[in-house]
Amino acid sequence: MIPEKARETLELALKKAGEILLSYYGAGLEARVKESISSVVTEADLAAEREIISILKNAPGSFNIISEETGFLKYDSEYAWIVDPLDGTSNFAAGLPWFGVIIALLHKETPVLGGMYLPLANDLYLAEQGKGAFKNGEPVRASASESMEEHLVAYSFDFSDIPGKTESEMEILKKLSRSVRNIRSTNSLVDFCYVADGRLGAALNQSTKIWDIAAPWLLIREAGGEVSDIDGGEIMFQVSENSVNFNYTIVASGSSLHKELIKTIKTKY
Repeated sequence: MIPEKARETLELALKKAGEILLSYYGAGLEARVKESISSVVTEADLAAEREIISILKNAPGSFNIISEETGFLKYDSEYAWIVDPLDGTSNFAAGLPWFGVIIALLHKETPVLGGMYLPLANDLYLAEQGKGAFKNGEPVRASASESMEEHLVAYSFDFSDIPGKTESEMEILKKLSRSVRNIRSTNSLVDFCYVADGRLGAALNQSTKIWDIAAPWLLIREAGGEVSDIDGGEIMFQVSENSVNFNYTIVASGSSLHKELIKTIKTKY
């Protein structure tokens, strides 16, 4: 069950954060490196997050909040807002148009409400558990095609100091390039939006946090797609102080494509 006014709160937070991002876009902001060269933050991230958290705190219900920059705010609730105030920060800082806001609401660690907003296009993607997925109020569906050769597939990856991880990801890219029409990537929420509305066949990423994928997990499932970890297993979200450190892998695709996609990834040549 979705709490009262939660959907209205979600839409307001997404739109207000999007307005803030647009006010900073193209301003040549300095990007500060966080935990690695692939992870950066700008003043736009921080300003958008402040606005979102203010809206969430003043909404009905005292829910936990997990946000990319602030971390875990505990209010002893069964519900938790999961916030990425600026997904695609590196793109944003470089003046590229692939960025947006992601917010999800989890109940007992299961996403039940989620939204992704692309402010430049003014495209708002929303999903509610059991009620479908929508773009600007119109239903969207993931691709129903079974043929990998018919699809563009997004594969995103970031810097990793884990021995062998980059080499392993290059092998997966090699396998995919032999099986799909072509590889594309914005390394942002845009890839997941395009899977939900059928423009991309799939999106894969082995370096994500809960705020990157909680809303896409729900949106793509409600759009008739399938979501798993890189091995084809269920993604189990964690809502705790340690959530900010936990890494997730994700494979999101049309449901008819998913098994073949996982099989391709696991194939040994």
